Amino acid sequence: MSTIHCRIMTPHGVYKEMDTEIINIETNEGQRGILPEHMPLVTMLKVGKMSTIENGQREEYAVSGGMFYFRENKAEILTDAIEGKSEIDLERAIAAKERAERRLAQKKPNLDVQRAEIALARALNRISVYGKQI
Repeated sequence: MSTIHCRIMTPHGVYKEMDTEIINIETNEGQRGILPEHMPLVTMLKVGKMSTIENGQREEYAVSGGMFYFRENKAEILTDAIEGKSEIDLERAIAAKERAERRLAQKKPNLDVQRAEIALARALNRISVYGKQI
């Protein structure tokens, strides 16, 4: 079976390289399922879940936005942050969610609303990928 070679890059360097049968990822245009031999694609990613099948096992990741590039069965993902399901600290994610909700509820005039909304979206995404319903 044909696979996709995927390399995930963060500002800290290569997060992971793997071969996968499929990449399911959330883009600004909606969810995409990328199979081998897919047409070339460059798209922006939104905060969301990514799933792959690596060595016959489904793996899930929390992605904090970025860019996705695919060509000739090679995918590159450039993102500020990514966490595998097993790497997510649920208590930390819940604390981040509560902090962002408190900031948004205060409605202070100097509040960076967009930043607080992004922090809330990232925390909710990490909680969702972890598998917890809130």
